[in-house]
Amino acid sequence: FRLFSYPIGTTFLLLVGISLTLSYARAQQTISTEQLPTKFLLRGLKIFGFGMIITIITWIFLPDAFIIFGILHCIGISIILAYPLLQLHIPNLIIGIVFVIVGIALRAMVFDFNWLVWLGFIPSGFSTIDYFPLLPWFGVVLIGIFIGKTLYPGYNRKFELPDLSVYKLINFLCFLGKHSLVIYLLHQPILVGIIYILLK
Repeated sequence: FRLFSYPIGTTFLLLVGISLTLSYARAQQTISTEQLPTKFLLRGLKIFGFGMIITIITWIFLPDAFIIFGILHCIGISIILAYPLLQLHIPNLIIGIVFVIVGIALRAMVFDFNWLVWLGFIPSGFSTIDYFPLLPWFGVVLIGIFIGKTLYPGYNRKFELPDLSVYKLINFLCFLGKHSLVIYLLHQPILVGIIYILLK
């Protein structure tokens, strides 16, 4: 399961970082500088709130492995934490790599407290069906920001792409990409329901 979820999670969080650079550059053109922090704070809190709903649902149906800090929690907090770093370029790569290394090192350790589980300090006997702590995963978001600022400086793409909009499959994939949060929120209860049925 981890071999399946981690590559997908890595891709997802890299895209979160890339998307943050694009939305930040676009927001700079449409709203005032004073409004920018509020915009990203509210967006982060919204996604974190969805994560808490998932926490409640899984706590009800899967109390032995409910989601404490899954990918939605991680994305929500990452959006808030990343805001002060969105103007930076190279430092995001450096900080991101450090966070990833520290997070990987923490995975080999077990701790006798649980209040830092959101950060990556895994307590003894910890079990959950979705776990994306800030270490190392916030580092992946920061690396995504670096990639975004490299490929799309100032909201301008530095490379050419062919126009594939005539293909129905491409349009369908674009539709999925534009509604990824809704799709995630729909698929999560379905998976939890399947697991719940299997366990019963």
